Amino acid sequence: MGKRRKVGNPLALGVLSALAFRQMHPYEIASALKGWGKDRDLKIKWGSLYTVVGNLAKHDLIAEVESVRAGRRPERTIYRLTAAGRAELLDWTRELLSTAEPEAPLFRGGLSVMSVLSPDEVVTLLQQRLKAVEREIEATYSDENVPRLFLIEVEYDRAMRTAEATWMRSLITELRAGTFAGLEEWRVYHETGRPPEEIRRLAEETGPGDLLQQDAGT
Repeated sequence: MGKRRKVGNPLALGVLSALAFRQMHPYEIASALKGWGKDRDLKIKWGSLYTVVGNLAKHDLIAEVESVRAGRRPERTIYRLTAAGRAELLDWTRELLSTAEPEAPLFRGGLSVMSVLSPDEVVTLLQQRLKAVEREIEATYSDENVPRLFLIEVEYDRAMRTAEATWMRSLITELRAGTFAGLEEWRVYHETGRPPEEIRRLAEETGPGDLLQQDAGT
């Protein structure tokens, strides 16, 4: 599990990384993050940006340098990265790159209970999702003007989506060809309402005591 941080909003990581580049006021920070293509991941909104900047300053991770005014524009406060902020940025980045945290996407949750639907309906739904994922892969953000270093997370997204699409095609093929293990029992379950014997046995053999022991051990 990741460390509990003073400012844990992902946007804070983006702000710290921008200020590692140079001193900026919030508008410049937002412009820099957008120019680097980070607005897709960080969901930059003015309200949340100023809140995050304020919290980072409160915890001395960034500090005010000066306030400037250009013409009739509102006064803008320029911030710099503090030593504590740089240490936080480096530690946070190292943690994110090195720690394999268990992720539970919604799709995984759906797969875990797909037996409640018939095999044919599952195939139809997977085909719908596959088309959507393929569209996402085709529409993956890219900008030749932005160095690969600053869009490497997009490359990761494309790779993960491509792997997901490949896996879904394989599963659809198994279900259509009838080679998916337990497929016949699954069909019988939906035709008769009787769950497979092995599934019933596993459900009945695991009692509340087993679950309590597992909780105590975690």
